[in-house]
Amino acid sequence: MPDQQVTEFLTGRIWLREHAPFPREVIDAHIESGHIHLKPGIDSSQSTFLFWQLNKYVCNRCHNSNQTLFHTFDCARCNKKCVYCRHCIRMNRVSSCSELILWNKEPARGVKLHEFNWSGTLTPLQQKASEELLKSVERNESHLLHAVCGAGKTELLFPAIFASLLEGKRVCVAAPRTDVILELFPRFQKVFPKTVIHALYGGAPDQEGFAQLILSTTHQLYRFEEAFDVVFVDEADAFPYYADETLQRAVVKAAKQGATIHYVTATPTDSLKTTNKSFLSRRYHGHDLPVPMFESLWGYNRRLNKGKVPQKLQEWIEEKQKNNIPFLVFLPTIDMLENFPGDLPRVHAEHPERKEIVMQLREKKIPGLLTTTILERGITIENVHVAVVGAEQKIFTASALIQISGRVGRSFNYPSGDIVFFHHGITHEMDEAKSSIERWNKL
Repeated sequence: MPDQQVTEFLTGRIWLREHAPFPREVIDAHIESGHIHLKPGIDSSQSTFLFWQLNKYVCNRCHNSNQTLFHTFDCARCNKKCVYCRHCIRMNRVSSCSELILWNKEPARGVKLHEFNWSGTLTPLQQKASEELLKSVERNESHLLHAVCGAGKTELLFPAIFASLLEGKRVCVAAPRTDVILELFPRFQKVFPKTVIHALYGGAPDQEGFAQLILSTTHQLYRFEEAFDVVFVDEADAFPYYADETLQRAVVKAAKQGATIHYVTATPTDSLKTTNKSFLSRRYHGHDLPVPMFESLWGYNRRLNKGKVPQKLQEWIEEKQKNNIPFLVFLPTIDMLENFPGDLPRVHAEHPERKEIVMQLREKKIPGLLTTTILERGITIENVHVAVVGAEQKIFTASALIQISGRVGRSFNYPSGDIVFFHHGITHEMDEAKSSIERWNKL
C-alpha cells in the first residue's frame, strides 16, 4: 500500500529525488513498487553542425532549452563531468545525474465538501463578468478577464473556483509576484474555510495535506506536471512571466492535458490569446480611477546623489506625514532606493523583511514606504497615496504606471487620492498610461 503522505505530496508534482521530504527507504520502496516514476534531470541529444558534434540539453524540470544556461562541473556524486541547468538553480540544482520523481499510480483525490463563505455583493458589471468566466470554466474554454485596477477581479473568481472544487477538481491560481500570493492567501482562506489551500512561493513554510486549491508563484509551477484541472493566471502581463517562455511553459505543463488556462489582469498584452473575454471598466465602488498628475522634478538624480531630497518631493512627503496619510514612493533603481536620504523604510525584490515592512504600513505603524516596482501589483492599502520618482525612466512602462496608479483609491471609504508622476521630461509611456485611465473613466 502506498504511503498516504507520499501520495498527497507527489500527486501532480515533479521533484528532485534527493530533496524529497521523506526517508530514502520510503521513496525507494515506492520506486520498486512502481508508484514513483523516475525521470533524468537533464535530457541530452546530439546534432551535427558542419563538422562539429553538438550536445543539446533540456531541463526536465523547468523545460529550459537555452544552451547558454547549461554549464559543466566536476560532480562529486557521480565523479564525472556533469551538466546542470542554471535557469532553475535557485530551486536546488538539477544536473545530468539528478533524478526527478513523479507519482505514477492512482493520484490523491480532493474532497467535495467545501464551503463558500463570502457575503459580498457584486455590481451588475461584476456579476456579468463573473458569470461569463464561470461559463468558460464549465465549458473548458480559455478566458481573459480584463478588469481595471480595483475592479474586484479576485471576487469574480470565487464562483468559478467554488464550482470547480465542488466537482472535485484541483485548482491553481498563479501569479508572477510573491506579493500577490501573500495578499491572496488569507482572503482565500476566509472564503473557502473547509478547503485545504497551500500558498507556494520562495521561502514558503512546509504545508501538510493534499491541497485542492493552490496559490502559487509561476516559478513554483516548475515543480508541477499535469496537476491541475483549472488554472487561473493573475497579472499575466507582469515581469518576469511575460518575458520568460519557460514560465509560460511551466503554467501549461502544470495543467492537465486538455485543461485550458484563464487569465486575469488590468493591463493585458496582445500575446494573451483566449477563446472568450470579459472587460470590466469600472471599479467596484463606482468611482473613477485616479488620474496621474505630472510634476517636473528637474535634475532629481543630481540632487539625490548629493544626499538631498528634491524640494517638491520633500514637500509632498511632509504633507502626507502631517495629515497621517500612508504613502508609497516608487523609485526606478535599487541603488537610488538604498541611497535615498532619510530614514524612511524601504523594500525591494530581495529584501528579507519585505512582507513584514509592508504589513507595518498596512497597520499604520510606519508613515510611508520607499519601493521599487516590486509593489506595483498585488498590494492594497487603505487610503494610500502614491508618487513615482523618475517616471520617465524605461522601467516605468505604460502598463507599470497604470498598475502603480491602481494602488490609489481602491477603498470604498477612500476612493480618491494622489498619484503623482515626478519626472525629468514627459515620455510616451507616461502619456499612454494617463490617456488609458482617462479613457476607461469615460466608459
